Amino acid sequence: MSQTNQHVSFEDVTGVVAKTLGVQDQAPSFTPATELLGNLPEFDSFAVVEVIAALEDRFGITIEDDDVTAEVFETFGALADFVDAKLR
Repeated sequence: MSQTNQHVSFEDVTGVVAKTLGVQDQAPSFTPATELLGNLPEFDSFAVVEVIAALEDRFGITIEDDDVTAEVFETFGALADFVDAKLR
């Protein structure tokens, strides 16, 4: 997957997260403002690692340790914006 001129949608990122966490049934209710940290019981420290790996695989990006901040994982929208920026 070439990183040139790609754009990732909110739905793309939400789909990866929902599938990784096993909460696909909740995905239609997720909005960019939906909180990840502290909101989804499935989103614990182990799940963060799984989500990072799934996003890297799906979008062909590398997420460095320094990229993993509370701000990036605060909401679905923040995470989608982060992945989109990685693709540019």
